[in-house]
Amino acid sequence: MGAAERIRVRLSGAVQGVGMRPFVHRLAHECGLSGFVHNGADGVTIEVEGSGIAAFLNRLSAEAPPLASIDALGIDTLAPSGEAGFSIRASTGGRVATRVVADAATCPACLDDLFNPASRFFGYPFVNCTQCGPRFTITTRLPYDRANTSMAGFGMCPDCASDYTDPANRRFHAEPIACPLCGPRLSVAGAVDGRGGEPQTVSWPGLARPSTTCVATGAKVVDGRAKPGHDTKSAGHDTTNDRDAILAIAASIRSGGIVALKGIGGFHLICDARNETAVAALRHRKSREAKPFAVMVADARAIHTVADPTAVEAALAATTARPIVLMQGRADAVAPSVSPGLSRLGVMLAYAPVHHLLFAELGDSFALVATSANAGGEPLVVDNNDAEARLGDIADMIVTHDRPILIRADDSVAQVIAGAPALIRRARGYVPEPIALAEDGPVVLALGAHLKSTVTVTRGREAFVSQHIGDLDTAETVRFWRETIDHLLGILDVKPEVIACDLHPDYLSSRMADEFGPPVIRVQHHAAHIAAVAAEHGLTGPVLGLALDGHGLGTDGGAWGGEMIVLDGAGWRRIGGLATLPLPGGDRAAREPWRMGVAALHAVGRGATAAARFPDRRLAGPLAARLEAGAERTATSSLGRLFDAVAALLGVRSVQEYEGQAAMELEALVGTPRLMSGGWTLDGGVLSFTPLLAAFADSPPDARTGAELFHGTLIDGLAEMAASGAAETGLSTLCPGGGCMMNRVLVEGLMGALGNRVLVREGVDGGRPSTRGRAAPAMTEGRLLSPILARRLPPNDGGVSLGQAVLARRAFNQGG
Repeated sequence: MGAAERIRVRLSGAVQGVGMRPFVHRLAHECGLSGFVHNGADGVTIEVEGSGIAAFLNRLSAEAPPLASIDALGIDTLAPSGEAGFSIRASTGGRVATRVVADAATCPACLDDLFNPASRFFGYPFVNCTQCGPRFTITTRLPYDRANTSMAGFGMCPDCASDYTDPANRRFHAEPIACPLCGPRLSVAGAVDGRGGEPQTVSWPGLARPSTTCVATGAKVVDGRAKPGHDTKSAGHDTTNDRDAILAIAASIRSGGIVALKGIGGFHLICDARNETAVAALRHRKSREAKPFAVMVADARAIHTVADPTAVEAALAATTARPIVLMQGRADAVAPSVSPGLSRLGVMLAYAPVHHLLFAELGDSFALVATSANAGGEPLVVDNNDAEARLGDIADMIVTHDRPILIRADDSVAQVIAGAPALIRRARGYVPEPIALAEDGPVVLALGAHLKSTVTVTRGREAFVSQHIGDLDTAETVRFWRETIDHLLGILDVKPEVIACDLHPDYLSSRMADEFGPPVIRVQHHAAHIAAVAAEHGLTGPVLGLALDGHGLGTDGGAWGGEMIVLDGAGWRRIGGLATLPLPGGDRAAREPWRMGVAALHAVGRGATAAARFPDRRLAGPLAARLEAGAERTATSSLGRLFDAVAALLGVRSVQEYEGQAAMELEALVGTPRLMSGGWTLDGGVLSFTPLLAAFADSPPDARTGAELFHGTLIDGLAEMAASGAAETGLSTLCPGGGCMMNRVLVEGLMGALGNRVLVREGVDGGRPSTRGRAAPAMTEGRLLSPILARRLPPNDGGVSLGQAVLARRAFNQGG
């Protein structure tokens, strides 16, 4: 046995609320070490003494709890003290340098407790442990202790207190720990059947075997209920109210009702996904005419009742984050109104105990619509009183609980692109995990875009991107935006030194930037898109970018959206992009694709046919005349508007009920993309699809053929533009960003097309001459153009705040 040593270990990262302290306690005992461990504002501090320190350190990282993420591990050598035993000490204060972990789906061990009549957590819809349950949504500040969460008002019963203080128990310092005697409870308001009927008596199959004896209390359990007459509440095992709530929810759903159910990050509106009448009623009451609804199923096996997922999609849906995952829907598996006009369905697995209890009653093959509970355009509802006021006209029943949700967080949305996961909306389950930055710098608060808003705060070499906030069009959403900023700054314990915002002066976030006090740096929208993708992958050198979206203010005051740029440090330059189309009506054109259809007809010299092509739009002819007269002067290079124009010309969509509807419906029509030979031109870095538009104007194909020709031709043209840009600049790393990069057909097709284009030095056989008349920088012969995709952040405006933060920080560091 070697001589005794003593060291101090400091862990930072996601190391609180994940079972780190009991793990360290157990590991120290197994390695024969004395010392202590405690939480602090800067992470977890460990001191160990003995001769088994090497083994302890090897296992510390290799065997850390599943939810833990150790970003840094610092070691100091100390003099041995002769201390005996190992203890877990009380938390200490100080400047915050750690973080809260994201909310996690109910773990298998807690599911066993939930459905085990011998457990005091049997049937309890708030069961959790250190490996699962709410974290971010219930925490006000660090360190992550119960007093700093929404559980502070719930005193622990003796059994929970015993678990909480027992290092050998998996609920040791599980801050949300509670049971039926001491914890939150469900509460139901509204008619059970959605039409004012009487509550129905429903059995609860699967939760308990008939006449099972509860070991802890001795109570007889029949069909999941404690035998009447036994005082289970005094023993801490009365879940009757919670069970009655579950039965009431199930009865309402079975009878076609709509239920507002409070969960982890907010309320859901739920109904039977196979009941067209119920789904249509939900659409009508929520004023959500066509935007797709998500579907929740019981578990991974149940996915196959509604969709045909790939293995990667099924695995993504089953991660602890439990995102909504887009996957191919099965024909007639859900009501037509769930996802009208689209081929893919958003599916998520039950992730909270209340969901599992509900599916136990409804049956594992049941499918629920589960959509964010809010009125059109407003933030997710989280407050009980607010739910009654804002959801009373939508839901037949409102089910609340008395554990406050401190931070609202929508369900995250993801898809699999090019064989790997990519986020579309980042919120519950992923926030507040940081993006690691390659550079240090000042604390930056980036205010994000106007649509799909997020905010970002940098701290050291970490960027914390907030949960999805939404479009800053309503006073409620702006209030949520402010709340999010205050909470993020507070939980990170930082004050901003720089404010970053969009270049557009009319964005509300841009108008409010000066109110924060620190210097403001305004960042062009599309440069921020590319910077976000590069930052996610730790790229600091120059990169080539394709920014493809619906709109962003250009430095020339124009409406951009299809740009090829070079990003280098804090600077960038535009070297090409899409040819412009008229933008008749400005923002109205984004809501009314027929206007872009008229613009396309005018652009190819067929404006006189506009009235005949759009007979249901009485303004089509006059609008074409205005374009011919030069009265409509605004133009756009937006790829999003090009999608709208094609959708209108093909008769797919003339008016949009939600942003991106036309493009999504075009994508859904594609089987295999097809190239229209000669459908595009590239001249001086400007990519034009005038030949394709002219062909669609003269002789429009059927919608499916047109969608396939458009996608195939678009992919080919964009790939050639990117390859030309790479040849001109000598850059081989391409970062595509913007909302159009959520189109899976486009992204996967573009990656395939780029993989077939080999880049060589100018002057070598096969090389391309510079399109700007300048000599191309030297580049490695035969090198492939490598596209780098957004994965951990959405490529759309949800990622813009990260790009703003990175570019503003670099500009500040350079004195600009």
